[in-house]
Amino acid sequence: MPRIAVVPGSFDPVTLGHLDVIERAARIFDEVHVVVTHNPDKHAFLPVPEREALIERSIEEARIDGATIRIANWSMGLLVDYCQQVGAEVLVKGIRSSTDLQYETPMSIVNRNLAGVETIFMLPDPENAHVSSSLVRQVSELGGDISPYVPRSVATFLQQR
Repeated sequence: MPRIAVVPGSFDPVTLGHLDVIERAARIFDEVHVVVTHNPDKHAFLPVPEREALIERSIEEARIDGATIRIANWSMGLLVDYCQQVGAEVLVKGIRSSTDLQYETPMSIVNRNLAGVETIFMLPDPENAHVSSSLVRQVSELGGDISPYVPRSVATFLQQR
C-alpha cells in the first residue's frame, strides 16, 4: 500500500520554503499531492491555474524526485474529504513560527477527529524561515528583488506580470 501525503497551501505564489517542505515530504512518502487550497480569509493574487502551473515548473526546476508528485486544487468541502478521496492519511504542513503552530494545531486535531488524518509539522530550513507568499507578493508589487525567496520560474513570471 503506497504511503500518500497531502501538502496543502495557497501557494500564492510558491516559495523556496514551500519547495523545501515538498522535497522533504517526497523523501518520506511514496506519493505527495501538492494541493492548492482556497483560503476564504485571503484575496488571491494569482488564479489557481497559474499557481498550479508555477508549482509544476518549480518542482521540475528543483528536480525533486523520490515520490510521485501530483498537483491538484481543492476549494469545495473539507481538506480531509480530499485526503479520503485519494487515500492520504497524512497532511504535511510547514511551520515557520509559533503563530503558525497556534493556527494549525486546532485544525490538525479536528482533521484527526473527523477523518483520522494525521498532520506532520515540518520546520523550515532556517534560510527560508522568514519567507511567506504575502511577503513575496509585497516585495514584488513594490518592484523589489524576489529571486532569493522563490524559484527562478516564479521570479521570471512575476517580473513579466
